Amino acid sequence: MAPVLISALEADYILKGIDDNLRADGRGRLDYREVILETGLITQAHGSARCRLGEGTDVLVGVKVDIGTVDIDGTEEEVATVKAKRGRVVCNVECSPIASQQFAGRGADDINNELTQMMSRVLNGPQGGLNLEKLCIIPGKACWIVYIDALVLDYAGNIVDTMFMTTRAALFNTQVPKAIIHDLGDGEVEFDLSEDVEEWERIEGWEHVPISVTLNKIGSRHIVDATPLEELTTEAKLHVMVNRNGKICGIQKSGSGSIEHSLLNEMVQTGRSLGQNLIISLDKMLLQEEYDINEKRMRNKPVEKLGFFAAT
Repeated sequence: MAPVLISALEADYILKGIDDNLRADGRGRLDYREVILETGLITQAHGSARCRLGEGTDVLVGVKVDIGTVDIDGTEEEVATVKAKRGRVVCNVECSPIASQQFAGRGADDINNELTQMMSRVLNGPQGGLNLEKLCIIPGKACWIVYIDALVLDYAGNIVDTMFMTTRAALFNTQVPKAIIHDLGDGEVEFDLSEDVEEWERIEGWEHVPISVTLNKIGSRHIVDATPLEELTTEAKLHVMVNRNGKICGIQKSGSGSIEHSLLNEMVQTGRSLGQNLIISLDKMLLQEEYDINEKRMRNKPVEKLGFFAAT
């Protein structure tokens, strides 16, 4: 990974602006850039979404669902019993080399792996929101596997928050075919998939999927939605995972700096409050988009996905 440096004057300018609650782009410490969100952009996927922060970080997420075998190999009997009744989520995150010089070369693999593992831990855990048991078709045999692929198209800071917002929107947009179970007797069962799109359903629990609020400690203060230069002056990051009910679903620290106990509590509470409010705003955007699409279909008007850049 190519080294990225910031001058002492730039760092001092950023630090003083944050102390005065006036960042270089005019935002306050706890202000996000404008969130632009659109779903249903990938026709070959079961669900998709694209999210951009202002004129900066741009993430595209596609979701595919496929039938697979229940994964119970190599696990203890008690764990295997639980897994036998659950589907699973498989995540992959890739940062495009054209998005930033940071994603060029072998160092990009470390970033991709770190982001992939973070998303997988959240979505496959009990705090992930998705009802994994509902993804099981035949216990011990067949289940739905949800494949989530995220691609970072452009970078202007705050990848993690953008990635989780986009993933949640893509899951909202995802429709899963209905599985019809047939009892053959003697404990034998088989299933068919409904071809009626009207019977397809959203993945249960998508609304409880958390988003991330990343708080960057700079000096004695903390900010959200940091730009690349602000990230370079960051001593430590705190990723707070929050769901729509304001429940904290996970916390992860990164960076070499320390966070004082009193400041840590303040950052966690800030992340919880901002995350809950952000989800409310995102859900309004998703529901409004869905309403507009349904209105056009009822009037037999074409539904066109213009993409973000048509309005810029």
